[in-house]
Amino acid sequence: MPVHEGQKRIPPDIAAELAEHATDDALSSREIEVLRLIASGNSNKMIADLLSIGEATVKSHVANILSKLGANDRAHAVTIGLKRGVIEL
Repeated sequence: MPVHEGQKRIPPDIAAELAEHATDDALSSREIEVLRLIASGNSNKMIADLLSIGEATVKSHVANILSKLGANDRAHAVTIGLKRGVIEL
């Protein structure tokens, strides 16, 4: 259905970006919190202390974040999170 019939039009570049990430796993609220703390320059130990959780739990969250975002490392995860609007600085 065309736009003039009440349908919305998505520009091709936006549609391609949406399609590229359509099957991405969403980060949990805790993973987003951990990603924000990573973006602020905190180590796993500091994040564990700030969230009152074990460092092993933080490492598990970081592994999940990297996997879900398809990131190579923590810095790459932050870049992807910022680009996709998952986090803000």
